[in-house]
Amino acid sequence: MRKNSLAKTGLSLSQAQSISNLCNQRALEITAKLSGVNNYSKTVDVNNGIGTIKTHIIVVGKELPKDVVDLLKEKASLHACQAFLVENIKAKDNALKLAKSEVADLGDLEAPERPKVYNPAINQLPNVDEEFGWSQLSASELNEFLEAEAFAAHIGQFIHEGSPLDKLRKELGKGIAPIDWMTIQDGVKTPVEVTTHHTSEQLLAVHEELAKLHREKEARCNYFKAKVKNLTTAENARIANVNADAQADAENKNNIEQSNYDTAFKAYSERVKSIRAEFEKNRQANIKEIAATRIEVDKRFQPVVDIFLKQLPDSQE
Repeated sequence: MRKNSLAKTGLSLSQAQSISNLCNQRALEITAKLSGVNNYSKTVDVNNGIGTIKTHIIVVGKELPKDVVDLLKEKASLHACQAFLVENIKAKDNALKLAKSEVADLGDLEAPERPKVYNPAINQLPNVDEEFGWSQLSASELNEFLEAEAFAAHIGQFIHEGSPLDKLRKELGKGIAPIDWMTIQDGVKTPVEVTTHHTSEQLLAVHEELAKLHREKEARCNYFKAKVKNLTTAENARIANVNADAQADAENKNNIEQSNYDTAFKAYSERVKSIRAEFEKNRQANIKEIAATRIEVDKRFQPVVDIFLKQLPDSQE
């Protein structure tokens, strides 16, 4: 960054700008005086034919001013003074722009980290199906169920409607003739002796005995099925309680995390607000101080400044 001559005393910005403009105007005037100089002039006398001679200028002569050295020194001083003023006008503008663009430096102050989120779904236990219930039975219980199931199934197949025993009983119920007839030779019927193996009472007794056994085995099957269902239901109830506890624990931890974050963020926000308020106070004071600065004229430029300063109105102070 270039050094400048901004200070508490000196030229105001408007004075500096006006003097810079006057320097430029005076330098242009000097340039005009020095432009078009030459070493000679040219003229010609022309006889107009009636005894009168008229002089015509072909090249206008313009010699160097007698004070050419002083003029050039003055011009150089004007441009030097103008360069000095422009440099410091820019310096003040840049200082104001820089001051206005500054933002607060929070230093090592960091915003608190976002709260950690506990997700209970990560540790949630899945519900079990009835396979779990069956796995809880002892080997002896499972074997008893398999036996009872086999008994109930096969006895049921033998005694239920449409079964072999049911058909036998229905057939006896319709009655069986002691003699049947069949045709062995054309037109001749031969008697066939019919011998029954069972009576309705015998078949009923077999049915009742098997039905009793079927009921016993089926009841035992239902017992184990109910036990399995109860074991499954109880386990799912336990899992539901575990998951509910995990959910409540996660919510509690999340509430604590959020509360701690809110407290930390509030403190952080208050600190940021305080830092920015102090910074803005200092920034505005700095802007005001820079705006009040003037251009302290270097003594080498003072003579030029003095020439034009007295031409300026007092309002530019």
